[in-house]
Amino acid sequence: MRKTFVIACGGTGGHLSPGIALAERLTDLGYRCVLIVSRKKIDVRLLEKYPQLEFRRAPGAGLEFSPIGLFRFFCSQASAIGFAFAFLLKNRPAAYVSFGGFMTLGMALVCKLLFIPVILHEANRIPGKAVRWISRISTRVYLPPGVRVKGLSPLTFRSAGFPVRREIRPLDKAACRTKLGFPETGKLVAIFGGSQGAKPLNDWISSAWEKFAAAGVSVLCVTGPGKDAESPVREAVSAAGTPVVARFISFCDTMAEALSAADVVVSRAGAGTLAECIACRVPAVLVPYPFAADDHQTANAKYYQEKGAGVLVPQSEIETLTETVLDVVTDDELLARFRDGTEKLAREYVWDNVVSDLVQYATKERKIIRAEQA
Repeated sequence: MRKTFVIACGGTGGHLSPGIALAERLTDLGYRCVLIVSRKKIDVRLLEKYPQLEFRRAPGAGLEFSPIGLFRFFCSQASAIGFAFAFLLKNRPAAYVSFGGFMTLGMALVCKLLFIPVILHEANRIPGKAVRWISRISTRVYLPPGVRVKGLSPLTFRSAGFPVRREIRPLDKAACRTKLGFPETGKLVAIFGGSQGAKPLNDWISSAWEKFAAAGVSVLCVTGPGKDAESPVREAVSAAGTPVVARFISFCDTMAEALSAADVVVSRAGAGTLAECIACRVPAVLVPYPFAADDHQTANAKYYQEKGAGVLVPQSEIETLTETVLDVVTDDELLARFRDGTEKLAREYVWDNVVSDLVQYATKERKIIRAEQA
């Protein structure tokens, strides 16, 4: 019988994408993988692209510091624990892997009781609450290079990059532009606000479009679900007489094509977006979400900038964004230096050790695992 891995990765695209990537690799090696996802539409929509993967929709809700929010959180966690007992006793996985978020806690506690190894992966440079809480009961914790969790044993953590789906890789720029409906020549800026979109970025590019058009720069903006633009396609002619196009779409499930078509990405600074930019070797102008937990997106963006792969622009300075983006996208020498920076980050953010470690857990006897966790 094939060994099973359970991978908790639902709730946001930033959690789901690495879970899919890891499941792809482990499935290729002959293991069974079950992805535990949330009941959000974003999870179902993305997984529709991967009919070969097995997944279960589990109960869960994020932590909100309000009476109703706390009540909902604890009720959902009680339901999650009941779900976890029933599922784990039936399937008995070789290990439980979590990419953080509200899907993590209940199943991790049950795994500890059943002596199932708990493996955590944190992609942000400031670990989230779920990772900080559960790291103490984990067999292994993977953190970005140079990141540590206070109080965590050096024997427990390992450095690892962000698992990226195999489809996220550099593609032919001209072919991608043709498929997406853009001119093959000229410059193109792609704008992403994460899986839910970002209204400040949507509003910014809508107001700045005429300046981009005049400069001969086309635009692809992924607005997010429910944030459709009034004019989804805008065509113009630049000051030099070349055609330019702006396309506003609510969702993009062909990220490799969008990234490969672009000269520059303007985006939030979630770990998943940065990992995909690195994988496709595209520079980025990063506008971190200022209300992210522990301001982790600013930490992510600072590291990306320090490594010479892009530029950070705080949302409080969004009025400077147009000038910054146009300066970057029209400077071929600067773009080349930023692409070199993404190459260096790609060599740093490998994640093969996650797969090799999990294969070791699959071959261990349960009594040895029980002794290690005691």
